[in-house]
Amino acid sequence: MAPILLKGYLILLSIFIITQHTQAQNIEKEWSIEDCINYALENNIQIKQGEINQEISKYDVKAAKYSTLPSLNGSAGHSYNFGQTIDPFTNEFATTQVRSNQFALSSSINIFNGFQTINTIKRNQANWEVSQYELEKLKNDISLNIANLYLQILFNEELKKNADNQLEVTELQLERVKKQVTAGALPEGDLKDIEAQLATEELRQINADNQLKLSILNLQQILRIEASKEFKIKSPNLDHFKGVAELISPAVLYETAVKIMPEIKSAEFKLFSNKKSVQIAKGNYLPSLSFSASIGTGFSGNNKELIRSIILPPRPTGSFTASGEEVYAPSSIPIYETKVFREQLGDNLNRSIGFRLNIPIFNNFGTRINVQKAKLNVQLAELAIEDSKQKLRQNIESAHTDAVAALKRYKAAEKSVEALKLSFQYTQERFNVGLLDSYNFTNEKNRLNDAQSELLQAKFEYIFKSKILDFYRGEAINLKAE
Repeated sequence: MAPILLKGYLILLSIFIITQHTQAQNIEKEWSIEDCINYALENNIQIKQGEINQEISKYDVKAAKYSTLPSLNGSAGHSYNFGQTIDPFTNEFATTQVRSNQFALSSSINIFNGFQTINTIKRNQANWEVSQYELEKLKNDISLNIANLYLQILFNEELKKNADNQLEVTELQLERVKKQVTAGALPEGDLKDIEAQLATEELRQINADNQLKLSILNLQQILRIEASKEFKIKSPNLDHFKGVAELISPAVLYETAVKIMPEIKSAEFKLFSNKKSVQIAKGNYLPSLSFSASIGTGFSGNNKELIRSIILPPRPTGSFTASGEEVYAPSSIPIYETKVFREQLGDNLNRSIGFRLNIPIFNNFGTRINVQKAKLNVQLAELAIEDSKQKLRQNIESAHTDAVAALKRYKAAEKSVEALKLSFQYTQERFNVGLLDSYNFTNEKNRLNDAQSELLQAKFEYIFKSKILDFYRGEAINLKAE
């Protein structure tokens, strides 16, 4: 019995483990802002394209480096000739069908080409650096976009909660007014006012819910997550969030950002690449020197050798001796065979080495034009650096001004909400005891609701603007309260 019980116990244990694992997988994942950014950086199509372009640039560097190595090429040929031709191996005329084979091995190397190879390597390395920084810039843009969409969801969640709370309060007020109207303590018009307010807040709740769903959809789409799948983000505690708007000046931010921002680095390496292009173009003014060597051999079906002779009986030659006797002479028939393939390869072996010096004299001003164009590209690259730095400075100044303004708006909205909360509390007490009509109660309630919405907007705007300033300081984007 013991083995049977043990077997049943193991089966039940396995079922329990599988069930728990399945349930754990079905638990809805909550996405943090770091999760969203990391997921996007791994799955975004534009980033994948940028990574491929970076790999292409890397192979351009390798190709330039490998061009310094000597080339080595082999060739082989097999042909038949019909009709009269000169055999390349026997230098004799051939009029019959001739089979021939050619084999060759050649190598060459550039000894000097106006430093073009070296400058091409340096230029391609700079282009590879450019592709790296352009990819980093793309990642930064996507990270900021995700942070904005993430905060938009948090904002809409708060709006939804606010709309739910306001609707709940109004529903309670509606029940209280109904009882007072039934008891004759309030007129029928107050009930109609509360019912109208309830309808307005139901609509506000629906709009808030729609805005929340739309903001979630926007984030899902940039993450390439199907809208049909469950998606929920983490709600960090941002009640004690502190930014850097009042702690750091735009000038200090710029001094830091100009050293680390990828768009500046990319522009600088583009300038270096264009300068190398000028040197490459100038290299065509200089002589070039190359060395080459080759070895070859071949086989010809027309290359024959004598292997034996057939001796024939003496035959009259047509001549006669002085005494009138006919002269006879021996004769023979030579037998030729095509020379053995292996022997021909050895006999026909040829070698060559050589140097080639090319001195440019006149090339229709092509080199001069290419040099001038390359110099103009350098000027464009210099202007691009200046433009990138100017845009960076302007963006930082704008971001800092926006963050300071958002902070002031946030603080003012906090004071407004606190004041309106006290005012609404007093208004609600007066309304509950019948000292205030529903119209004034509703107006005060709407004022508080608008102020709370304004506070939420100011809060999340300030958080996002602060994150942009952190970004320019080289800090990772997160929503941890400081």
